Amino acid sequence: MALVLVLAAALWGLGHLMKVPVAGRQAMVGLLFVAVVSLHLVLPAGHPLREATGGSAGEWLVLGGLVALVWLYARGLGRLRRRVRPENRPPPDSAAEGAFRAGELDRYARHIMLREIGGPGQRALKNARVLVIGAGGLGAPVMLYLAAAGVGTIGVIDDDVVEETNLQRQIIHADARIGMPKVFSAEAAIKALNPHVTVRPYHRRLDGAIAHDLFTDYDLIIDGTDNFDTRYLANRVAVELSLPMISGALAQWEGQVSTFHPAGGAPCYRCIFPAPPAPHLAPSCAEAGVLGPLPGIIGTMMAAEAVKEITGAGQGLRGRMVIWDALFGESRTIALKPRADCPDCGGGKGA
Repeated sequence: MALVLVLAAALWGLGHLMKVPVAGRQAMVGLLFVAVVSLHLVLPAGHPLREATGGSAGEWLVLGGLVALVWLYARGLGRLRRRVRPENRPPPDSAAEGAFRAGELDRYARHIMLREIGGPGQRALKNARVLVIGAGGLGAPVMLYLAAAGVGTIGVIDDDVVEETNLQRQIIHADARIGMPKVFSAEAAIKALNPHVTVRPYHRRLDGAIAHDLFTDYDLIIDGTDNFDTRYLANRVAVELSLPMISGALAQWEGQVSTFHPAGGAPCYRCIFPAPPAPHLAPSCAEAGVLGPLPGIIGTMMAAEAVKEITGAGQGLRGRMVIWDALFGESRTIALKPRADCPDCGGGKGA
């Protein structure tokens, strides 16, 4: 058998020197394999050629089967990799998980100096995967500050495009990108701010068909939506997967933020808002207006809560809601409790 293996290696090396394509070299080795097996099947037992090439066809068939299995596995793995969507592929120069690239330690030095974060906390941020629902007023500051903080993977889902009316408050977008899908505009801004961050843009509306599979790729959900249907869907799926969800909302001069996580002992969003309000009680920003800096204030608070959730620093807003009144410069914090008849979490017990 050793003689045949040496001959196969010689054929492969000769083909390499002659610049024969890999497929051609594989064909030559395959023909050699077929010839050897044929000799063992045709020649009688004890024949010198059989003895010189291993003595038994069974050994060659087993070896051929193992090679075929490895080849099929490699082909299947290659096909799976080619089916990965471009936004979910790591960059070509991506570092190993948890490893900081050149310059990152200097970039995050002010974080690492905080004893509540330090090196382990910064590593947790780099390994974290955060999904932001909505690339508008709240999503804009959230994504910028998470990227600046070094969150390794940021997903963003939104089906809207940048409009001129957005630019009064949605600071992640720019005049030159009017008409561009918001998720791609956000991706451009994030990459310009921190090239070490992986951005996954999903230019579509979040719906029940994709929510569960999408959420399983992330550790933390940020709810920056502007409609109750999407909030309820996000809440239900986050509860099912035991994921924390940081949610913010805006109305003219006032904003609110809380962290909903029944698996962590906090109520879910539906515990607090069991049913959507009447349309005239919750007008959109387009209908009622909104103070330009307000999404920045609330969104930055959401980003701070996300950093605390990921690193375990301080006390988060699980079971509490902060309400900020920008008109009078006042804030208040209220306690939140699970609702026993909540259809999503069953009173804080999760799915």
